[in-house]
Amino acid sequence: MNFAMKLATWNVNSIRARLQTVLDWMAKVQPEVLCLQEIKVTSELFPADPFEDLGYHVEVSGQKTYNGVAIVSRYPMREVEKALSDYDAEGQKRIISATIGDVRVVNVYVPHGAAPGSAKFAYKLNFIREMHTYLTKHHKPDEMLILTGDFNVAPEARDVYDVEEMEGEIGFHPEERAALENLKGWGFEDLFRLHHNEGGLYSWWDYRAGAFHRNMGLRIDHIWATAPLSQRTIESGMDKTQRSLPKPSDHIPVWAKFDYQPGG
Repeated sequence: MNFAMKLATWNVNSIRARLQTVLDWMAKVQPEVLCLQEIKVTSELFPADPFEDLGYHVEVSGQKTYNGVAIVSRYPMREVEKALSDYDAEGQKRIISATIGDVRVVNVYVPHGAAPGSAKFAYKLNFIREMHTYLTKHHKPDEMLILTGDFNVAPEARDVYDVEEMEGEIGFHPEERAALENLKGWGFEDLFRLHHNEGGLYSWWDYRAGAFHRNMGLRIDHIWATAPLSQRTIESGMDKTQRSLPKPSDHIPVWAKFDYQPGG
């Protein structure tokens, strides 16, 4: 029997600081899969028990203070990987992948990049290129595969609050956009854009200068899928209400819903 699977991605900017916020949202929305970024905690200190108490399985690749990613799933996960093979990420925990049913879920936290021309910017571009290399080597576009997370890049003009102000800046630099477009060209569809064409819809706002209330945001959190899955997408959206809560993350959850029958 077919059923709807909802997958969400959320940069929580410290899971311990926002644990109850995340648990409350999950209780309300009931996602089958939640991909978390910037958990800012080592794997052994990740608060898995509250998620397991809700009936979820948890896989974590964390580090102290910075970065860190996790996948929370109602269904068992297998073939869990916590790095890109053949790539030295210099100790940064930025990727975790797992097979859930017939679907391979790859959850990434792409580096911010600091500033164009910096060493961190070069690291960011290389990270995106290495994801393309990894996918080409280990997967095919006709597989059921989702690439999701905080990509730290707004792909198009409609994904930024002010094109003239943002052009050439971190998050909307042409080199970043080109690298991301090349990655997308491996075989992905942007699921949010399958259902929403309009601009002014963002997933991140700076904490400063009243950016959220002025809607000075960027759409940098994404869910991409290969054709076998994108064709089964029912809807996709973002939960902006989470940015209005006390002490929120600077990102909001992004989600997609699939008409999907698991196997295996």
